[in-house]
Amino acid sequence: MQVSFGIIGASGYSGLELTRLVLAHSSASLKFATSDRWVGQTVASKTGLPCELAYVSVDAGLAAARGCDLVFLATPAESSLDLAPKLRAQGVRVVDLAGAFRLQDLSLYPTFYKFTHSAPALVKEAVYGLTELFRDAVRGQPFVSNPGCYATAAAMSVAPLLEAGLIDPSSVVINAASGVSGAGRKATEDYTFMEVDADFRAYKTLSHQHVPEIRQTLTRVAGVDVPLVFTPHLLPMKRGILSTTVARLKAGVTQAQVSGALADVYGRERLVGLRANADAVRIAEVVNTPKCLVGASTDGHHVVSISAIDNLLKGAASQAMQNANLMLGLDEVDGLV
Repeated sequence: MQVSFGIIGASGYSGLELTRLVLAHSSASLKFATSDRWVGQTVASKTGLPCELAYVSVDAGLAAARGCDLVFLATPAESSLDLAPKLRAQGVRVVDLAGAFRLQDLSLYPTFYKFTHSAPALVKEAVYGLTELFRDAVRGQPFVSNPGCYATAAAMSVAPLLEAGLIDPSSVVINAASGVSGAGRKATEDYTFMEVDADFRAYKTLSHQHVPEIRQTLTRVAGVDVPLVFTPHLLPMKRGILSTTVARLKAGVTQAQVSGALADVYGRERLVGLRANADAVRIAEVVNTPKCLVGASTDGHHVVSISAIDNLLKGAASQAMQNANLMLGLDEVDGLV
């Protein structure tokens, strides 16, 4: 089965990773890639990849999308909010890498994304694509909202423990640190080398846009509200996320039960590596890979569960490809391994 993909927003960090993954896909071709600033230049000239396709404008991409099996939106949330309805009106399958359709509660968008949602019907259609947790919901669907990078790392660390009922849902505290590429290619002065080098700091404390997304996911798997506390931090490195979850264990829960819960969910996953304890999880092992590492340690009262991902791959592009493969009935890891 041969399929064709299009990428809108191909010159951003996630879009560049998507381009590489599409070109590595055994069953796919790249029909178009948009970049308003690179229009007319070839993919090969900007990326070094073996592709003489020329970048086109977003308008030209929308026109070309009619013949595509699936289009990736690697755009800001406001752009996805405008473009996704146009693509779906054409009957085109879409994976949206932005946050425009992740939250089911429409009242949250003005606070966390600074806009009032203009496509509420499409929010209902969007399937949240955290692949390892919601694979069956994604399979065969026409429109998937790809999770945020922090939201992926955070949920992967603790969802199996909530699902198994091993921790107190009201006690979850998550601290995560990301490389500066998470801010995107058009980042402000705060994310330049001179500002981040030899520094480590929190940002968007108690207001990050991924907070309601993480809460939505964990509440879904737990079956009860999970009023978590989440604090993001900026690492002085290019890419990668380390997410640390701390929670109270329920009475009598052992290390073996915690390890068993993680193994039950992730033990057969091709893109998840389980580690013996939290100390064994390292960003260096996942950078430039589509994989997630997870490990947890307990002391009889608390659990510390840590995950690591590449924010541009499992936190964006490679997870989008996992979802696209599932939507089209292909091998989930095609283009990834």
